[in-house]
Amino acid sequence: MNTQQLLKKLTKQLDALREEVIIHDKNLNPWQKKLLQDTERFNNELFIQHGAILFPCITQIHSNICQLEKLIKLKVTKQAIELSCAKIEDRFTAVKRAINSTTTNINIVKQQKANARARYARKSEQAHAETEFDWIASSVMQNSHAIYEELNKHFNWARKIEQKIAKMESNLENCHSTDKIKLQNDILLMHRRLGKCRQAIRYIEDRIQTIERPYQSNNR
Repeated sequence: MNTQQLLKKLTKQLDALREEVIIHDKNLNPWQKKLLQDTERFNNELFIQHGAILFPCITQIHSNICQLEKLIKLKVTKQAIELSCAKIEDRFTAVKRAINSTTTNINIVKQQKANARARYARKSEQAHAETEFDWIASSVMQNSHAIYEELNKHFNWARKIEQKIAKMESNLENCHSTDKIKLQNDILLMHRRLGKCRQAIRYIEDRIQTIERPYQSNNR
């Protein structure tokens, strides 16, 4: 294949890839573009490009082909031309791979953001719990005997609340319609109390683990 045929082949490849990229970019919705706006899709040696839109890559490949044409006119060595062609082919391959992986990249970023939100929610919940149960920390957390007594006390409270809920739900079946709404609200209130009690139990258990961890490490 002579140099003119080579340039014609690369230009034809670029035209076909341009059509694919135009369709790809057109099918992206604003949310997807925003999601990938800070994502690097390529190695910096291949393209200078960020985000979901791939058309800037077409412009850069076009510049590469123009540079190759100049090299041919300067009658550089065959090895230099082959090296330039190899780099252009690498860019073609990279863009095709990026077109096929856009959906995967979107799902990865979505999962990363969801994980970040979940971590933030857990930290917020933990911070809230620590603030809410400060009275436990201030009164019993420095005394290993007292902390287990507090844990047992909350387990007993939780069991009594569960029994009370079960009784109220049993009464609900035979309750007069005029009293049913009030009883349902009372059951809901008891469930909230049970939830708070279980949160306190988890808080105390976490603190027990924190206290006992250094002791366990020293006895290994």
